[in-house]
Amino acid sequence: MSNYQKRSKTELAARVAQDIFDGAYVNLGIGQPTLVANHLPAGREVVLHSENGILGMGPAPVPGQEDYDLTNAGKQPVTLLPGGCYFHHADSFAMMRGGHLDICVLGAFQVSSTGDLANWSTGESGAIPAVGGAMDLAVGAKSTWVMMDLLTKTGECKVVKECSYPLTGLACVKRIYTDLCTLECTPDGLVLIDTVPGLTHAELERIVGLPIRK
Repeated sequence: MSNYQKRSKTELAARVAQDIFDGAYVNLGIGQPTLVANHLPAGREVVLHSENGILGMGPAPVPGQEDYDLTNAGKQPVTLLPGGCYFHHADSFAMMRGGHLDICVLGAFQVSSTGDLANWSTGESGAIPAVGGAMDLAVGAKSTWVMMDLLTKTGECKVVKECSYPLTGLACVKRIYTDLCTLECTPDGLVLIDTVPGLTHAELERIVGLPIRK
């Protein structure tokens, strides 16, 4: 019987935010990563970027004070901090492709043990391809982190030896933040950063099905 508890989405967002260094320029991808904006430590200056042309985003607006003319790439209403600005979509992608972002935090369908990323399509028939700026971010940011649940809804591990879904980028992911653990991807495989309390190393390796170095 397991004696550990998964991180909630809020706890996972706070765990990612904890590792973002002061002065970083960071893109938060669509989905779970947008929650990170609400958990950046007080007093730490982090400049948030959105690929639709915003720099200097703040936390989510208070309910009832949303401005739907101010949204992120996922069409969610956001706030703008003092000094924030808007610019052309092409300039935003130039920032992404030009190596001007320190970190991007993306969701994923699969990540390989060596950091290959699959996050834009499961290849299902009839699915709408929606890669957006993920390919540009994955290879353009100085460090690419993934934030996701470790397991699918049907219990398969999303961290795999080799991705079976269409790839977004090769060997681009440096860290994987999940509801059960934090892992580092290296050319030699996975390295453990931390786990939730009560989850043993042996049990985590059983869940993932791959060796994880301490």
